[in-house]
Amino acid sequence: MRVTLCQVTIACDAVLSSKSPYRKQDPDTWENELPVSKYANNLTQLDNGVRIPPSGWKCARCDLRENLWLNLTDGSVLCGKWFFDSSGGNGHALEHYRDMGYPLAVKLGTISPDGADVYSFQEEEPVLDPHLAKHLAHFGIDMLHMHGTENGLRDNDIKPRVSEWEVIQETGTKLKPMYGPGYTGLKNLGNSCYLSSVMQAIFSIPEFQRAYVGNLPRIFDYSPLDPTQDFNTQMTKLGHGLLSGQYSKPPVKSELIEQVMKEEHKPQQNGISPRMFKAFVSKSHPEFSSNRQQDAQEFFLHLVNLVERNRIGSENPSDVFRFLVEERIQCCQTRKVRYTERVDYLMQLPVAMEAATNKDELIAYELTRREAEANRRPLPELVRAKIPFSACLQAFSEPENVDDFWSSALQAKSAGVKTSRFASFPEYLVVQIKKFTFGLDWVPKKFDVSIDMPDLLDINHLRARGLQPGEEELPDISPPIVIPDDSKDRLMNQLIDPSDIDESSVMQLAEMGFPLEACRKAVYFTGNMGAEVAFNWIIVHMEEPDFAEPLTMPGYGGAASAGASVFGATGLDNQPPEEIVAIITSMGFHRNQAVQALRATNNNLERALDWIFSHPEFEEDSDFVIEMENNANANIISEAKPEGPRVKDGSGMYELFAFISHMGTSTMSGHYVCHIKKEGRWVIYNDHRVCASERPPKDLGYMYFYHRVPR
Repeated sequence: MRVTLCQVTIACDAVLSSKSPYRKQDPDTWENELPVSKYANNLTQLDNGVRIPPSGWKCARCDLRENLWLNLTDGSVLCGKWFFDSSGGNGHALEHYRDMGYPLAVKLGTISPDGADVYSFQEEEPVLDPHLAKHLAHFGIDMLHMHGTENGLRDNDIKPRVSEWEVIQETGTKLKPMYGPGYTGLKNLGNSCYLSSVMQAIFSIPEFQRAYVGNLPRIFDYSPLDPTQDFNTQMTKLGHGLLSGQYSKPPVKSELIEQVMKEEHKPQQNGISPRMFKAFVSKSHPEFSSNRQQDAQEFFLHLVNLVERNRIGSENPSDVFRFLVEERIQCCQTRKVRYTERVDYLMQLPVAMEAATNKDELIAYELTRREAEANRRPLPELVRAKIPFSACLQAFSEPENVDDFWSSALQAKSAGVKTSRFASFPEYLVVQIKKFTFGLDWVPKKFDVSIDMPDLLDINHLRARGLQPGEEELPDISPPIVIPDDSKDRLMNQLIDPSDIDESSVMQLAEMGFPLEACRKAVYFTGNMGAEVAFNWIIVHMEEPDFAEPLTMPGYGGAASAGASVFGATGLDNQPPEEIVAIITSMGFHRNQAVQALRATNNNLERALDWIFSHPEFEEDSDFVIEMENNANANIISEAKPEGPRVKDGSGMYELFAFISHMGTSTMSGHYVCHIKKEGRWVIYNDHRVCASERPPKDLGYMYFYHRVPR
């Protein structure tokens, strides 16, 4: 039988538009014909009396009631991870397989007389189970009487999308894929969505595009022999991949026809892999180098730190985020005040739960939920707290008590209050909603709230005013340093021998959910005085930007800590190491050339030599020689009076252009996606999938990116 081109075209259109259980959440993705699992014919099923109810399912190891998988060997109901259907979970189904070795699982909610979603952990892919009806009947499920829908729910179970997993990912909405420059996704490497979301937002900012992609020829030409170990090369490579459009091209129908004729069609490759970039930016960091889920806010600050430390000459794109915070502390007894300034890169807004506008609904929902759980009935439809943004902004600006405040006027501890204001407004304002907190049992938890984040944000009223007429400043006297007698020797020994950190205390803190490196710092800086004392240190320092940065031991040859190098109040020591300067001058170059080159390349010898050859104009700059000699001889003086951090001050009027959302119960689990406004419309970046957004969930975000607009 001869097949005409027209017939093939019609067949291609039919295949592309056909529906299957595997395409219910991503209808535009081409699906392969699924293989039959090699475990289906001889699958062992335990006779343990397990019967699966028709509804009300819940993960056996956590509280998730969505993305649940029934293990076909023992009947366990457990949550999934990130498989083929874009659902999310805590990975307990996969953990169960690793513990027990039971290979096949079916997704609850997808079962219909036509089949269901079956996954083989052993084969690591979706599969067909020709004996599925028999395997389900073993656990009391009559497959022929199940009526699935495209959303994985029975007809009488269809409800509005209220779960944050569904709302944030816009599940159930047919999303149109976007292609071309700026619409390239990033493949998930296994809990790497926090990195992908941050990088998509970062490279939507023109200053970062110009600094890296705009300088691509120069950065690539002068990259070191091993470009995998160069931050600027890796940033440029990633930015080019996201912005060039070379890796985001729509499928061409003629190509599909040819593939069908040759019977060699393969799924379209979507997105690029950030594997090399992640390996570099996360090296030496115990949290980011792991395969565990991380906090996108912590990674954002970590990235800013790397940009600061590896800036290209005088160009520093992270300047757009930097702003100064004025902190006013007042002694409640003497009424005297102290004004200080610090550098920050994001605004942290508390969640004003007490200002919820639907308190009565929340109380009724909580009572109904507890009753349903006690009686093992399906849970009621979720009611989410509605918090006015104005209440969160008000909570940010209100005075807060200062614990253990030492008044220099009284020379003793006293009650004190602190207020924070903006001493400058950044070009781009990053707002973090502080959704993550700790319960009474110190178990991490998350506020599942809806906040009416504005598209236009005016914070000009939060401008700092400085010392006011009639205010009297606190004396500039430091509090005495008091070390308990029984811990002095131990603390001194700790400073001398940093390898003697009490790992048992570290693990006690880590089990509470704190970042491992933060736990090590807490135990170190409290002199191995136990987990309880270290816990108090964590509570005091957990809001600091470098809270989870690796511990740098003072006096052991390490550079300044990451937090100090970016966020600290002291100036940076810009004088390159003399031994490296000597190496360059021994090659016949002037000292001023060596110093300038090393400063411009973060003290990298190989890159410094390349820099010298590409900047001959600095060869005989006599003014620069004098300046450098003066700096070398008076470094302490210049450090004592630094010029201060560079800020791009201006109006406090902003417009929203991107936000990152988190789904899950804590930063240690779940999933991140990013929404960015491009060319007048919102676009959702969900790992490698990039689509036009239909209902951007701006009220459920975790981090918001605003850019300044003229008043």
